Amino acid sequence: MTEHSCITLTHGHGDPNKGHHTAKKRSVGCILPNLEVKFVDPDTGRSLPANTPGEVCVRSQCVMKGYYKNEAETAQTIDEYGWLHTGDIGYIDDEGDLFIVDRLKELIKYKGFQVAPAELEGILLGHPSVEDAAVVGLPDKEAGEIPGAHVVMSKDAKESEEDMMKYIANNVAHYKKVRVLHFVDEIPKSPSGKIMRRLIKQKMLENITKSTSP
Repeated sequence: MTEHSCITLTHGHGDPNKGHHTAKKRSVGCILPNLEVKFVDPDTGRSLPANTPGEVCVRSQCVMKGYYKNEAETAQTIDEYGWLHTGDIGYIDDEGDLFIVDRLKELIKYKGFQVAPAELEGILLGHPSVEDAAVVGLPDKEAGEIPGAHVVMSKDAKESEEDMMKYIANNVAHYKKVRVLHFVDEIPKSPSGKIMRRLIKQKMLENITKSTSP
């Protein structure tokens, strides 16, 4: 990231001190020397132990001084102790491999619990009948937000929307269950391949409104 001008992680090697020399599959690598990385609870700022997802924070001499003529934005990004808050949600395992789970701004907050859309998307994509999927947070009076999904099924798929919701429920904790699921022809993405979650959320809310209208 631009705010941290040097390389923070490398996939070229693991941590020899942990007994391995190659970063694991799906990890973003291991922390380079002379850098500090920690993971914090986004709500409390409390540092979290290994294998616990939290916001990735980095501190080193490579952290920027601040945004040009924007002290407010700088204060939100770099705290008083010099930690740069990346906005990424991730964790480090016992061998020193770091994994990125999602972006902080995309987390779904269901009754105080944090749900990562990428985790649910990964479970959906692991189903043999699913070709593509996207998960977003939908507003809910009781829960705050609920997970909703758009799913592209293969042509020969026989599962119903209810079947897919049960499939997810059987693979996650109760608070991570998808509460709304719609089959669609495609997932809208930007030219760079990024899921356009705002459009998906808008479309799902429109469909929900239509289905509940008298």
